[in-house]
Amino acid sequence: MKAKRQQEILRIIEEQDVDTQDQLLEELRARGVQSTQATISRDIKELHLVKELTGYGTYRYAVSEKKASLDVSGRLRTIFKEGVTSFDVAQNIVVLKTMPGLASAACAAIDGMTIPELVGSLAGDDTAILIMRTNEDAVEFCNEIHSMLK
Repeated sequence: MKAKRQQEILRIIEEQDVDTQDQLLEELRARGVQSTQATISRDIKELHLVKELTGYGTYRYAVSEKKASLDVSGRLRTIFKEGVTSFDVAQNIVVLKTMPGLASAACAAIDGMTIPELVGSLAGDDTAILIMRTNEDAVEFCNEIHSMLK
């Protein structure tokens, strides 16, 4: 229910300018999603939505740039803490070892994020390869993984 509601919120703010929680709540109800203002407020916080200025001098909800760049919370953190057993770097390639069957989930989570330094990923059963633009990018991403696993 929560995931569906949050997905619908993201769809709404992508399709139209919404500048208040009441407008968002009304649009959700029009789409058949029942909720409360307090729940919408929590969703806005969890989705890292911010108000941005439009070209018309009004404001609208949008996904924050910080969220769009590298969000290490929620599902990705869970996937890493539960599934990644080790990682290493070889030049511009990051190799993740996971529990059997979880490499694809790790890659899907990473691919779903906006990481400009990531060229692509490839997953097997328990191994994922992440190709970064530079050696430095690979080392920096390994540092992020290390902090996620703490």
